Amino acid sequence: MSSQKPLTNFFKPLQSGGLKRSFSEFIGGNKPVEINFAEKKNKVDQAAEANIFEENGSLSLAQKNRMVFNQTIAKIKLQGNKTCALHHNIGHSWFQAIEPEFKKPYFKKLSDFLASERSKHTIFPPEHLIWSWTHFSDIQDVKAVIIGQDPYHGVGQAHGLCFSVLKGVNPPPSLVNIFKELASDIDGFQIPNHGNLSGWARQGVLLLNAGLTVRSGAANSHKDKGWETLTDAVIHWISANCDGVVFLLWGAYAQKKASVVDKKKHHLLHAPHPSPLSAHRGFLGCKHFSRCNDLLIKQNKAPVNWSNLPIE
Repeated sequence: MSSQKPLTNFFKPLQSGGLKRSFSEFIGGNKPVEINFAEKKNKVDQAAEANIFEENGSLSLAQKNRMVFNQTIAKIKLQGNKTCALHHNIGHSWFQAIEPEFKKPYFKKLSDFLASERSKHTIFPPEHLIWSWTHFSDIQDVKAVIIGQDPYHGVGQAHGLCFSVLKGVNPPPSLVNIFKELASDIDGFQIPNHGNLSGWARQGVLLLNAGLTVRSGAANSHKDKGWETLTDAVIHWISANCDGVVFLLWGAYAQKKASVVDKKKHHLLHAPHPSPLSAHRGFLGCKHFSRCNDLLIKQNKAPVNWSNLPIE
């Protein structure tokens, strides 16, 4: 992404001692890839350890970064123990941005509701994928936002990114129409044989559902339980702290949710929802994907490679 991560962001202590390098990249169901370097440290590790302190005895930048890293891990673990709606694998920059939300009464009520639902029903997406939208880029690196409403409620579909489905699941009708629009809008785009949109998320496209969980087979079953308040806070933060973000707003719900976005700082593109019920009323032909890239290029930002959709 646009900002280089501190070296220490990739290290955390092991219970058995040594160092583990943890990549926040998620592959095949979004399981973190971890490589154990406990037995043998490379020269970069040794140099980092040797530079713990500056010459004057004060903490080095690397040490300060590591302290912040460890403090954030501790905060996430502590808060997650209090409120089960927060999973320990939330992206660190996202936690830091919206940390006050996790201490508010609504999030405690949401957690209690979610605990009750899990004791009686199957909930989608799986617990470890609820926050996967925070795994692919830092919050300050978001350059485009697509807003959905509710996770898919079928078995094996939802994995934390709006409109996206896991490998092996047929693309739902709305995603089929999204691909149709891409094929007509972006030169060279070929409709993939899967529906996983993680390739977009890795480029700074936030694929955010307003609600983050749903009961199996029951659309909108977790509506107005608190998730919407939290995702509003995410949009508020991006609006206030980022510049020139392109919001692709499909349907009245997404457009209303983005009404808080500062239109002087950001770009809002409106179109009907890609659902088969409304796609032919203006979504097909909206050219949002090329328009998004035009706006990014004018700001000297890298355009989104919409064709970059590897099977994951």
